[in-house]
Amino acid sequence: MADYAKTATDVLKGVGGEENVTSLVHCMTRLRFVLKDESKADAAAIRAVPGVITTAQAGGQYQVVIGNDVPEVFAEIGKISGIGGAGAAAQAAGEPENKGNLFNRFIKMISSIFTPVLWALAGTGLLKAFLSAAVTFSWIDPTSSTYLVLNALSDAFINFLPLALAITAARYFKAQEFTSLAIAGALVYPTITAVVGAPDLTFFGIPFTMVSYVSSVIPIIIIVWLQSHAERWLMKVLPSAIKRFVTPMIVVLVAVPLVFVVVGPISDIVGRSIGGAIGWVFEVAPWLGGAIMGGLWQVFVIFGLHWGLVPLFQVEFQTTGQMLLIAPVFAAVLAQAAAVAGVWVRTRNKNTRSLAAPATISGFLAGITEPAIYGINLPLKRPFAFGIVGGALGGAIISLGGVFSTAFIVPSGLAVTALLGNGNMVMMGLGLLVAIGLSFALTVAFFKEPAVDETVEVAGADAANDVVILSPLDGTVVPLAEVGDAAFADGSLGKGVAILPRSGAVYAPFDGTVVAAFPTGHAFGLRHADGAEVLIHVGIDTVKLNGEHFAVKVTSGQQVKAGDLLVEFDGDAIEKAGYDLTTPVIVTNPDLYPEIADAASGPIAHGEPLFTAVSVESALATR
Repeated sequence: MADYAKTATDVLKGVGGEENVTSLVHCMTRLRFVLKDESKADAAAIRAVPGVITTAQAGGQYQVVIGNDVPEVFAEIGKISGIGGAGAAAQAAGEPENKGNLFNRFIKMISSIFTPVLWALAGTGLLKAFLSAAVTFSWIDPTSSTYLVLNALSDAFINFLPLALAITAARYFKAQEFTSLAIAGALVYPTITAVVGAPDLTFFGIPFTMVSYVSSVIPIIIIVWLQSHAERWLMKVLPSAIKRFVTPMIVVLVAVPLVFVVVGPISDIVGRSIGGAIGWVFEVAPWLGGAIMGGLWQVFVIFGLHWGLVPLFQVEFQTTGQMLLIAPVFAAVLAQAAAVAGVWVRTRNKNTRSLAAPATISGFLAGITEPAIYGINLPLKRPFAFGIVGGALGGAIISLGGVFSTAFIVPSGLAVTALLGNGNMVMMGLGLLVAIGLSFALTVAFFKEPAVDETVEVAGADAANDVVILSPLDGTVVPLAEVGDAAFADGSLGKGVAILPRSGAVYAPFDGTVVAAFPTGHAFGLRHADGAEVLIHVGIDTVKLNGEHFAVKVTSGQQVKAGDLLVEFDGDAIEKAGYDLTTPVIVTNPDLYPEIADAASGPIAHGEPLFTAVSVESALATR
């Protein structure tokens, strides 16, 4: 994992420190310093910094070539100095600062924290679905030791999810990972889970209620966020001789009781209040109670508030021998599964589709919806909302039919048998059909392929297909080695070719997403649906024109089709201003596309094949 902070620190030191910097901006691939005294810059030391490709001096700028990670390094320099900053980085890239409303920021945070664990969630969820099917169809004895082992390995990850989220949240909030792990371990420690719901618990005389943190999400994220702030403060105020071991000791000592004494009881009070209100609604208007349970159950789960409803299930069963409240939850679960199925059908993004498939199966069969919700539906927003709508209507119909369960089970497609014969079966079938059909239909009908900042990024997803890159320009193809910029010419920034333009327009080289569109119009980064990322850099050092002679036609995050106009430029004016119009077109993610093939040469028109980005699988297969 790249250490952007270290790279930033070492680069700033290499250029002579903050006091030697007059100004700093960045383009698509490099930091562009204006130094007070260039002789103070140590080029050899800078080039030795991990993450630095090379350095260059041109046009009064001292350039440090970073590549794709330049925005992150630029932002880190802003944090440790008075130069640039995250906001300036966003503006330099032609993107708005990351403000947004609180809801959008919350969703992005949850999605970022869940991204690294999605494949494990999807895989174990799918295994749980197959195991549930095996039990339903009597292919395996649930009392056997074989089932015991299979159930443990399919259930363990979701049960101990706070441990995994502790690590990813620590990375997101820049906290100490193993301290976060120690906190999460305490939340799911066996002797702690054994006293969930026990009366008269105290911590140094302070009474508290122990709630279950198994499979929980929000509590560990909140506490790791607090941990990150506490650690930064403690590392500043504690003596250097003891701060490395005293900081985690203090953080764990404070954080764990804080969860038990404050966070847990608050969530318990809120959950029980919601539970009591829903119980009352079920007595007065069952259809409304069903709509609430069917629509909002998954929202309750996200915040851990569903635990306040579990006692109601038990009380209802003890009193009447049946559970009306759990029936509409089937609609909630299957509606979210249907929504992710709609994404699976509609999306053209290979990574999104590859996660949607197992998420759909595990959601329908086993009721394991975490991969669907945290990996796809919630980040994309619309599918999650459509799942709520379908679940609410389906839940209302189910509850109108007086459908109930006689056993406490995890709602899923395979568990629907627990409802058979209990209430109006026509209403049950209609309710489930509405929940599934409406959520699926709405998602399919109104699905919008996500922009780059909403795209579902799946850790570990590899490119499977070679990608043909079409020419974005009319002109003449020349080898990259002939470009008058060493960082492009030696392939440091990526493999590709260059084009000498004969007209003043740049077009999209494939169907995909505009990852970055600089307001200066000199450079564009695009991502193909299969993952290939391409940089089109119009001219050499043309960033210095500050947008003069360029007319940008797209914005960052915009979806484009092959041949869509990206920018128009006045080539004659640019050349008269003294700039070389040679335009490199390179692949910038060599980890997934390490080679190019079938490169064109000589005259070319836009839309004609320029070269093929060769996927890592294809490259390995030919070796």
